Order: sequence, then C-alpha cells, then structure tokens
Amino acid sequence: MTLFISAQFAFRFEEPGDALLQFEAAALPEQRLTDSKTHLSEAEHCARVAAHDDIGERIWVRGNGEFEVSYRADITLERQLADIATLPALPAHLIPGEVTEYLFGSRYCQVGRFHNFVDSEFAGTSGGARIAAIHSWIADHFTYEPGASGAETGAADSFIERRGICRDYAHVLVAMARASVIPARYVACYAPDVTPQDFHAVAEVFLADPSVEDGGAWHLVDATGMADPAEIAKIGVGRDAADVSFLTTFGPASFLSSSVNVERS
Repeated sequence: MTLFISAQFAFRFEEPGDALLQFEAAALPEQRLTDSKTHLSEAEHCARVAAHDDIGERIWVRGNGEFEVSYRADITLERQLADIATLPALPAHLIPGEVTEYLFGSRYCQVGRFHNFVDSEFAGTSGGARIAAIHSWIADHFTYEPGASGAETGAADSFIERRGICRDYAHVLVAMARASVIPARYVACYAPDVTPQDFHAVAEVFLADPSVEDGGAWHLVDATGMADPAEIAKIGVGRDAADVSFLTTFGPASFLSSSVNVERS
C-alpha cells in the first residue's frame, strides 16, 4: 500500500516570534518514505528536533510576517495488524516505564472523570475487548460535527456534548482506555477517505503481545471509523493533541489557510 500525501498551510507572525511545527510523516519500520519534500519560507532560525517518543521530528521556526509550509510525500505502508478484540491487557505491573505515562490524565484527557463510567458501562470486558466496546459505544453515541468543538475542548466536554471531530473522538477513546488501565496515546496522522480531508487524529492502545512473554505492543484505533489502520501514516504521538499539533505558536500569530490531500495507489 502506497499513500501520496500533499499538505500546505500558512500563518502570520504578528511580530517576531517562534513556532513549533510537526507535519511530516514519520520514518518508521512499518512506513517507508519512498519520496518526500518539504518547503518552508525563509526564516531567521529553523532547526529540527526529536518529537515525542522519538516518532517523527518537529521543526522550530523563528520568524516574522507570513510563513508558508508545503509538504509532499510518497509512503509505503507495511503494517502488521492484529485482531485487537482478542488481545488481553498487560497487567499494570508489567507495563514498561516508557509507556506508563499513557495511563495518566493529561490536558485534554481527564481520566479521573471516566473511571465510574467505564466500570459500569463496560463491566465484564477487559483488554482489547474493552477497547472494542469503547469504540462501538462512541460510534453509537457520537456525531461527527465540524465546528462543534474548539481549542479548549477536552474529552469530558466531548462526552457531555456527544459530538465533535476526529480530535475529540480520539481524546474520548484515549481517556476511557486509560481509565480502564490500558495505556493509550494520541496519534496525529494522514489517511485517505477522511471527510473532510485534513490532518487526522486517531488513538493507539498498548495491549499484551501473546508472542512475547510479558511483552506488549501498540495498536491503532480510529474512533471515527473513517481510517483503516492499514492505511494510516503516522506523523507523531503524544499524551493528547497538545503534544502533536501541526502548528504551535509562541507569541501573537494568525492562521491563514491549510489544505491536505491523501490518495492511495
């Protein structure tokens, strides 16, 4: 499977300021960048730094005035998929140290607000079966509605409103998984068939790997149901959307435009 990706966005520094960008697909064993090109406007400073969990890269930019980003890539995906519903949870005391942070609450995933709900709504399920039940519950109770949420909307808000976009769906699934003692992280990505086409967001859950004693592995889950995990190109991962925004500005700035197109071969 090969994806052809193109993305452009532009913003304006209202005065000299800094921005952190993360928009390039990550180079990973399961996704090979066969061709890629990034074009950035001239800036006072530009430097690449490692992203969260060393998946992908971020770019620091120091600039002033209008700044444009253009990106295109051809990506070959060779992801091995498992039937998540059949996978057990890894006992908490066996969860690796680098994964432990994904059990805790974060800015947009207020885990403590969901403990009672998951214990009652999904009683009798655990591990991958619990994740499958959460996925089905979201599909049955949420409405995909662009414009229904904003930059400060968290999982608890979305749970009350029962509507949102991919970002909100991912936050709710992540929060409910963590409340079920299943590590979960937020994934920024590209995928075909996303409507409207844009930067996409899914979740990733850490479950036991039956082929490795006391081992575990990450598995992609799209709460919106729009993206097939076999056709997802990861940009980066984090605790929630704050860790993997394609654009984070530090200082006055205005967003001008963006467009994304993802096609399969």
